[in-house]
Amino acid sequence: MTPLHTPQIPVVVLAGFLGSGKTTLLNHLLRNRAGNRIGVVVNDFGAIEIDAMTVAGQVGSTVSLGNGCLCCAVDASELDDYLATLTRPAARLDVIVIEASGLAEPRELVRMLLASDNPRVRYGGLVEVVDAAEFLGTRERHPEIDRHLAVADLVVLNKTDRVSGAALDAVREAVAATGGGAAVVSAVHGRIDPGLLFDPVLRPEEDDTVRQLTFEDLLRDADGDADGDTDLGADGHAHAGHAHTAYESVSFTSDAPMDPRRLMAFLDSRPPGLYRIKGFTDFGAGDPDHTYVLHAVGGFLRFEPRPWARDEARRTQLVLIGSGIDTDALHRELATCRVPLGPERAGPAGTRVRPDLPDVPQARRDADDELERAMWGVLRHVRRPDED
Repeated sequence: MTPLHTPQIPVVVLAGFLGSGKTTLLNHLLRNRAGNRIGVVVNDFGAIEIDAMTVAGQVGSTVSLGNGCLCCAVDASELDDYLATLTRPAARLDVIVIEASGLAEPRELVRMLLASDNPRVRYGGLVEVVDAAEFLGTRERHPEIDRHLAVADLVVLNKTDRVSGAALDAVREAVAATGGGAAVVSAVHGRIDPGLLFDPVLRPEEDDTVRQLTFEDLLRDADGDADGDTDLGADGHAHAGHAHTAYESVSFTSDAPMDPRRLMAFLDSRPPGLYRIKGFTDFGAGDPDHTYVLHAVGGFLRFEPRPWARDEARRTQLVLIGSGIDTDALHRELATCRVPLGPERAGPAGTRVRPDLPDVPQARRDADDELERAMWGVLRHVRRPDED
């Protein structure tokens, strides 16, 4: 059995039809990896810019991309085996990206990941890359794109510098009409903020204050020099030459415990555009011995209970990430999920217990039963030991 606190590696599925720019986006992530060691799973090494290397490109090969990153060329039948290899602690990877072309339908890849019995894998989202300039033509040639968009967690409208504002609005409306509710971001040259997909990692040997210049730095600088400071899009407006598009985020902290029923109601009704939620949740008397690590991507949600560390502050800390979200409204909604303020009593080892209730055993038992039922909604999103 694998312990509940086994580190899990997010696995991101990157999909998009030929010409959408997903290869460009993939290489952008490798060049701007925010300190992460990325494992890339592809059907063909041609999707990755591997310079100064001779690669046969046959299925089953593994190539080091430098900076601790790895690339595997596999077919769908070998995916589980390679994920097992890439998630071993010896590989020291932080993120895995599966480039969907030639492997399987995106929906099938997502199903495989969600059904995986690998305890070190965590679903990191389905990212669908769309060529905004050729969207209508792509839709005619590949009507299944609507199906892909409907199951996507994040939609990247790429090449937006080639379309007018009105045309871009039409594409956004068409994407929204698929009913998926995915977060939608615009991009030029596949440049999205890596923070949308994974958290930055700063390793001791990669402290930005004193470290050796890497190929990643050189490539990023070369990109900036080649692109210039400003581009003019088809709409005639200037587009700043920044590295990638932005997103909105909400940081929420509460010293009061969260009400499990209210928080689950919030999580079950997440608004369109909210792509990712991460952080730690304190359910107070609902489980005084554990903090709950929260991971949410698109419609996927998982809690991981972890024992409180000695002297750790009992609080909830969440970060919500998305595009086109109402940050103030989200903060207000989370604030309503707190347990109502009231006098609390200290339990064993300083833990909190239910606010004062009448000293009537039946009333306290009823309150405890109600709290236990409220926690059921949380616990159904906890990976069970028998799933490992």
